[in-house]
Order: sequence, then C-alpha cells, then structure tokens
Amino acid sequence: MNLPSTLKYTKEHEWIRVEGDVAYVGITDFAQKELGDIVYVDIDTVDKEVSKDEVFGTVEAVKTVSDLFSPLSGTVLEVNSALGDAPETVNSDPYGDGWMIKMSISNPAELDELLTAEAYGDLVGA
Repeated sequence: MNLPSTLKYTKEHEWIRVEGDVAYVGITDFAQKELGDIVYVDIDTVDKEVSKDEVFGTVEAVKTVSDLFSPLSGTVLEVNSALGDAPETVNSDPYGDGWMIKMSISNPAELDELLTAEAYGDLVGA
C-alpha cells in the first residue's frame, strides 16, 4: 500500500499535505481501494469555513457514497476542478492529481493530532 511519509493522515482515511499555511486534502490509497471505482466527487464548500472533522463533501463510487471529513479547521479555498471531468483520478493518483480540496489552516495545532504514515499504516493493517 502506498503511504507517503511526507503526508499526515486521519482515522477517516483522508490525507493532508501542508504547503506553508495552506493544506491539500484527499482520500488515501486504502480508502479509494475500499470504495472501488470513483464516479463522482461532490464538494460545495468552496469559500466556506469548515471545522476539524466536519463533512466538506462526498465521494461516490459505483456501489456507495462516502462523506469526506476535514482533517483541520479552515476555509476551503479551491476544489480540484479536474475531478469534475475525471473523478477516476482519485483511483489512479490519490496523492497527486487526485487531491480534492485546498484549504487554509486556521489552527496549526490541529496538525499535531493527525496520524503519521506509520500510525495510519498500523490502523489499516498495512
């Protein structure tokens, strides 16, 4: 299983990459494999404040719909527009082109509550 050590993870299977005071968020390789073929990503929280663990959107696979939970508190700045035309990118490149949102970080201390790649790997049995 692919678990980049440079990322942080949540128990709800989101990953986060921090670049300055901005974070990129997506779902993990484990999550996309569990969901199966992603057919639609619905995120309507652009320019909205979200709290840590609050739902910021949904991801739809062939057989199920799953909520997406914010790993941090902040404002959703951008949605990856490429997912509208190619939601399957989440399956093929979950840590790269398959990112879902870009958000501001309003409480950097919340980063300390996230899981390392090793801890997340232990959680999912990797």
